[in-house]
Amino acid sequence: MARKYEIKSSAPANRTGIDFRAELNDDQYAAVTSRPGPSLVIAGAGSGKTRTLTYRVAYLLDNHMDPRSILLLTFTNKASKEMLERVKELVPFDLSNLWGGTFHSIGNRILRKHADLIGLGRNFSILDRDDQKSLMKAAIQKAGIDTKAVRFPKTDPLIDLFSYSTNTMQDPREVLQWRYSFDASLHEDILKVGMAYEQLKRESNAADFDDLLYLCYRMFKKNPDVLARYQERFRFILVDEYQDTNLLQAALIDQLAGKHKSLMVVGDDAQSIYSWRGANFENIIKFTERYPKAKTYKIETNYRSVPEVLQAANACISNNRKQFAKVLQPARKSQEAKPVLAPVLDLRTQSQFVAQRVQELNEEEGVPFEEIAILYRAHFHSMEIQMEFTRRGIPFRVTSGLRFFEQAHIKDVAAFMRLAVNPRDAVSFKRLVLMLPGIGERSADKLWREWAAQLPALDGEKLESFGNALKALKPPKKAASAWQQFADTVDELAPGGEPATPTQMIFSVVEGCYDEYARNAFTNYDQRRQDLQQLQAFAEGMTDVEELLTQLALMGGVDVSNDRPAENEDHDVVTLSTVHQAKGLEWDVVFAVGLADGKFPNERALDADDPDTEEEERRLFYVTLTRAKTQLYLTYPQLWSTPHQGSMPVLPSRFIQELDPDLFDTWQIGSSAPNMWYDDEDDDDDYPF
Repeated sequence: MARKYEIKSSAPANRTGIDFRAELNDDQYAAVTSRPGPSLVIAGAGSGKTRTLTYRVAYLLDNHMDPRSILLLTFTNKASKEMLERVKELVPFDLSNLWGGTFHSIGNRILRKHADLIGLGRNFSILDRDDQKSLMKAAIQKAGIDTKAVRFPKTDPLIDLFSYSTNTMQDPREVLQWRYSFDASLHEDILKVGMAYEQLKRESNAADFDDLLYLCYRMFKKNPDVLARYQERFRFILVDEYQDTNLLQAALIDQLAGKHKSLMVVGDDAQSIYSWRGANFENIIKFTERYPKAKTYKIETNYRSVPEVLQAANACISNNRKQFAKVLQPARKSQEAKPVLAPVLDLRTQSQFVAQRVQELNEEEGVPFEEIAILYRAHFHSMEIQMEFTRRGIPFRVTSGLRFFEQAHIKDVAAFMRLAVNPRDAVSFKRLVLMLPGIGERSADKLWREWAAQLPALDGEKLESFGNALKALKPPKKAASAWQQFADTVDELAPGGEPATPTQMIFSVVEGCYDEYARNAFTNYDQRRQDLQQLQAFAEGMTDVEELLTQLALMGGVDVSNDRPAENEDHDVVTLSTVHQAKGLEWDVVFAVGLADGKFPNERALDADDPDTEEEERRLFYVTLTRAKTQLYLTYPQLWSTPHQGSMPVLPSRFIQELDPDLFDTWQIGSSAPNMWYDDEDDDDDYPF
């Protein structure tokens, strides 16, 4: 009988010593070893995108490509450093001439060599955020805007406006009309400030981060000979996270790849979720239209999640029309546990369920807190959970921003209520008057002294009219109109000296004067407005404002002097994050909370009446699902508290409704109302508190 004898593969006979065939899966190998030319690599969630890019660089070097002919573009310094370090581990070559870095670092490197062509010196300064704010203040003055006489936008939203305009290559006038809620009477002055800001940057021999790209793009447009030199040099261009590129970044890439067109872009259309900050989904979805000869490679093996999680994720994204069809294939074995769908009665019940289950996972199943994440669509969705975790002593960190009660706009509204309850509160008084146009630190101190002088006679007595008492003070003339509005608002908080209910107070503050302030003070006005509505809903049913203020104070845990949260030095903490902040991360256990229609997807996305907007929301839901490695819990309240209307019934997210119920194990939580979607009680697990 013949004996079978297998010839084993010998050590690879190549320059790097890498056995590409053995170290990569089939999909990765096809992309890594592809011939020069345009190529689109669709790398699904958890599929080893970084490995593919680094091995591609190693493959080019292995095939005698000069390191100086390679350009690797990433979005973050961390990603750039990680990739270059991995390449160094793979190959024995000197990589000092290989250009790798963020878009901005590469733009800076090019501009330093040709600054004279764009009217800058080679020693130009790069403005950070604080520098920008300082220069924007100077631009407001240069444009002749009297901010003491008119409530003009703060520097942050102005910087955001002009940055968005630059990165999306849109006229700032058009952006003003559809993206921002500034008073139309201010538009011309805002545009004047923008021109003054540009002039001051040039006079200062300075550039901001957006300039590092825009000036590079413009320099190439005006100097084709310079562009030709870089086109000739960079014969191989690789781009990471291509689905997140904006129009300016894509245009710059196309310029550099214009000659050889040996461009490999790597990304996942299903994870394109940043249109709100300028990312253009069309860049990746229409790449093959701009490069008709491009080859498309799909990497679909997922090394992160168990099959049950991937089944739900694949089913979710299959409902999108605009996409590169793909099906993630699991490398991990089944855990024989489906994702859990947990309909709950309301937000309070949801927070109790999540907190209790987190404690069980940690104490009974040994899951470290750091391997657990609570994900949500909007920051305010985490409020009740933050409170419940604090009550139970569950350690957590909020990566989506400050903890809910530590945010500036929450503390602003609380300051109004604190002053109405305690007229001697100097901190709250000064915080509020400093919001008013025309009042600075010196005026605020003077007004406080005048205010405090009235208080001794009122000791033990009620202040019958806050409005009259405030109007008796003498603010600067330029603040007179705003002061009148402020006095009338505070007067509504305690009519006849009796504090109104917390919900009435919040409503009066927001509608009286704070809404106008917030529109001009914050870049994310809509999100902050939602936060304030959630605060109002939280206060619904409370009759004593001191009870609410006590809750706010106890839930804060901040250093008041710098408005930042107390640091938790323990790394073993639960992560609370918006899905946008969580992209690219993973945890053993993920809780996706607040999955009610109108909340996720966001109500504004539904109001847009644009199928593309809803599809981005579905991609966001897909990103949510694919953060989980082993266990996934989806919760939706059946009642949602709203200001003035109380608890209103809500439906589960349409992204849940469109999935097959058999993809989940459904738990009936405690005393929850009857399940509005599932009615097969035989399959339900009872989860009592």
